[in-house]
Amino acid sequence: MIALRAKIRALPAPLEGLATLALNLSWSWNREARALFKTIDDTLWHVRRHNPIRFLNEVDPERLAVVAADEEFVAELARLTTWMAGERTSDQTWFGIRHPDLRERPVAYFCAEFGLHNSVPIYSGGLGILAGDHCKAASDLGVPLVGLGLFYQRGYFDQRIRLDGWQEDGDEEVDPAILPVAPLTGAKGAPYVAVVQTFGRPVYVRAWTLRVGRVPIYLLDTDLEENHPDDRALLKKLYGGGEDLRLRQEWILGVGGVRVLRALGIEPAVWHANEGHAAFMLLERMRELTLAGVSFEDAAHAVRSSSVFTTHTPVPAGHDTFAAEQVAECMGPIWEELGVEREELLHLAAHPIRNSGRFDMTVLAMRLSGHVNGVSRRHGEVSRAMWRALWPDRAISEVPIGAVTNGVHLATWMANPVMALLDRHLGANWGLRLDDPTLWEQIGALDAAELWAVHRHLKDILMWFIREDARRRFADQWKEATQVVGAGALFDPQALTIGFARRFASYKRADLIFRDPERLHRLLVDQRRPVQLVIAGKAHPADTPGKEILQSVYRFTHDPFYEGRVAFIEDYGMHPAHLLVQGVDLWLNLPRVPLEASGTSGMKAGLNGVPQLSTLDGWWEEGYDGSNGWAIPRPAEGVSSEEIDQADAESLYRLLEEEVVPLYYRRDAQGIPAGWVERMRSAIRASASRFTADRMVREYTETYYAPVMRGEPGTDDPPAR
Repeated sequence: MIALRAKIRALPAPLEGLATLALNLSWSWNREARALFKTIDDTLWHVRRHNPIRFLNEVDPERLAVVAADEEFVAELARLTTWMAGERTSDQTWFGIRHPDLRERPVAYFCAEFGLHNSVPIYSGGLGILAGDHCKAASDLGVPLVGLGLFYQRGYFDQRIRLDGWQEDGDEEVDPAILPVAPLTGAKGAPYVAVVQTFGRPVYVRAWTLRVGRVPIYLLDTDLEENHPDDRALLKKLYGGGEDLRLRQEWILGVGGVRVLRALGIEPAVWHANEGHAAFMLLERMRELTLAGVSFEDAAHAVRSSSVFTTHTPVPAGHDTFAAEQVAECMGPIWEELGVEREELLHLAAHPIRNSGRFDMTVLAMRLSGHVNGVSRRHGEVSRAMWRALWPDRAISEVPIGAVTNGVHLATWMANPVMALLDRHLGANWGLRLDDPTLWEQIGALDAAELWAVHRHLKDILMWFIREDARRRFADQWKEATQVVGAGALFDPQALTIGFARRFASYKRADLIFRDPERLHRLLVDQRRPVQLVIAGKAHPADTPGKEILQSVYRFTHDPFYEGRVAFIEDYGMHPAHLLVQGVDLWLNLPRVPLEASGTSGMKAGLNGVPQLSTLDGWWEEGYDGSNGWAIPRPAEGVSSEEIDQADAESLYRLLEEEVVPLYYRRDAQGIPAGWVERMRSAIRASASRFTADRMVREYTETYYAPVMRGEPGTDDPPAR
């Protein structure tokens, strides 16, 4: 804490609590804490993108002196520091009350990325945001969870779009001095906490601690003088470089993560691998057991009994595989420590049909985890069919892969004005009753005029952001007026605004709505009922098809044919994500069925009263109820991808023309679109009652964590080898 406190300059004595708030990310989902920082200097708070460490170091000392003399401000700060002190205890939380005997039985949650806040850029997209929301909900509920991840010195990448629409990937060094992270010291004051052998030499691993409410996250780093120059750069980039670098990063995450926990004296009762990137964690624990004299098979059984694995995608490219020889070289001869031949060890990660000769991280995780789940009911079904070859003697319905549908952290993603509206209608403590179904039935009574006014306010904020972002980029980097137009500078705050913000992977079909330009044109430029599109997202640096889709979409934003009604928001991250899911009128999601595992962007939009129009895939298959948005019917079986795209585009246009646009523009005597507002109410009710991270983490706890913590026997039903 001393090292962390030193990152913030000396503050007036009455304001010392601001440093306490700034150094734990729980401030980021406490609306009173956010408002307190904003009260000091609204403009600087915005300019510094809500980074409280930078903010407190740069705010005018005279302004701090004024605030320190404000009795109301100081009293509110005292209340918030008392609240944060309570965030260090767990006895009165949901978990503490429900499972008091398990509070000292932690869950180790391994993930390659954590999306916690815009100021901590160590995430790329959905997986990281989901992991961040998981940790926040675990903190709220008091689940004794510990996060393990990697500290990428250059984050993911900064997106810049050339005039021709091609994505360029830039870098910006992440400065630990402005992040709430502190390095831990190892034995005898060493800067490293653990050592990992890989490719014939030791790699010294430093660990940084990051507090997320009650949850500590340990981020691993190899940029130390003790390391070979090549190894110092291992964790420079998230998902950067080629296969060799990815393998090394995952080896550091899995093996280094286990060894850091051991060095810190943390003994997890449950080990949760969030996606296959973390699967080496399971192998390292087997190695520990066999070195202690346990047989290979008994070690595998012991690891399985305490391990949970969550798979996040049915897309084959989303599952890491490596050349077996490359993995053997990375690991070194650990098969000797495991007491088996090299081929037997490598066979643990061999798929019986696919990936001949490859080491499959998902297969390894499934063979060494006693509990495996997908991230929606639909994804569970798809995963059982996809991985049935690992259980060849079972019917698809009996393949032991379950499902816990993803959820989003309500306090992070619901806008303050929406929460204030719920305060007035549900009572000030509604946030403590998220699991109460009767609470959300009251959403139907929300006053239509009030809800519409809140939405219009949020839409105005989005429009302001779009204009100011275009202005800033025009001054700093853009030289063509068409770039400003393509950024939404001509947007109409009154027009129906559709948002689409996803990773630009081919199956997400960001270009589907442009399939019939003439038909789209008629929708966009209708003088009586205009529509506009705001699009954002990044393509993976190695995904050329994704970059090509992005390029084609970007070119549409510059086409005078659409009269400035299509915009692309560059360098998508958590900050613009908040504004988009809160400020658009309709959320669009167009994955090709059945390739969407879950999707969570539509859940976030729903929390803010934004209905979704989507294909029936992922969470929407179970979330769509006919009142909270629109669904594109599932295509016929056995048709080609081209035929599916054509049918889905036709359904999309028809829904927009016949249902969505007319409903939005149908106003009552007060100028309120009553039918649309009814959909808004239903969107809030569906997302808040069924698709929050609070519900998700409770489900993980009751289904997996608590039984494993208690040592209850599970089904030791590993895939065939």
